[in-house]
Amino acid sequence: MLEATKTRHARFITFEGGEGVGKSTQVKRLVANLNRVAIEAVRTREPGGTPKAEAIRSFILQGRSESWGAGAEAVLFAAARHDHVTQLIAPNLAAGTWVICDRFHDSTRAYQGLTGGVDDKLIDGLETLALDGHAPDLTIVLDMDPEAAFRRVAQRAVEDGLALTGDRFEKEDIEWHKRLRQAFLSIARNNGERCIVISAEQAENELEAAIWAVVCERFPELLSGSQA
Repeated sequence: MLEATKTRHARFITFEGGEGVGKSTQVKRLVANLNRVAIEAVRTREPGGTPKAEAIRSFILQGRSESWGAGAEAVLFAAARHDHVTQLIAPNLAAGTWVICDRFHDSTRAYQGLTGGVDDKLIDGLETLALDGHAPDLTIVLDMDPEAAFRRVAQRAVEDGLALTGDRFEKEDIEWHKRLRQAFLSIARNNGERCIVISAEQAENELEAAIWAVVCERFPELLSGSQA
């Protein structure tokens, strides 16, 4: 493998989608593929990525903020995101390192906004504050029927001998998750220049190949050898 180098123009790629569609696995695989073509990349997630943001993640996913309502959760996510951007995302991009993130601002718009009913103006304001000008260059939306996604999660839990426990959002009913799916698809339609929807119904290797094809098409310097 070629020694990893930093590009003069690092890219910021985010993965979005409902629960159980395989985002975390594909984030890892994309970072490995970037490393393979000598692109230095960092893998991160939301909420999380920094110590303060991880603390907020734990608080929310344990369900401790649920009684506060979707508006308060949106504020918490924005606080975590602001720390994540200023402490991890922006410094890495400035240093020429690509950033690949498992969820970002579209998740707040989908979960708390379109599905949770939080007013667009509040979401817009929190987004402007938290992003601080660092919008993704590309967002890959992994799309899958929620019922199929949860069957996949359950099967993997059985295969791994793990107990099937859900976090704050995984425990919502299936109709809620169907609305969430439509929220992500709506965001993708309204942001067609940035968002690409890819079916997550396919096998992991096929999905990895589809994602890599999209990334290479969007950023041709990956295959040309150019570091511009």
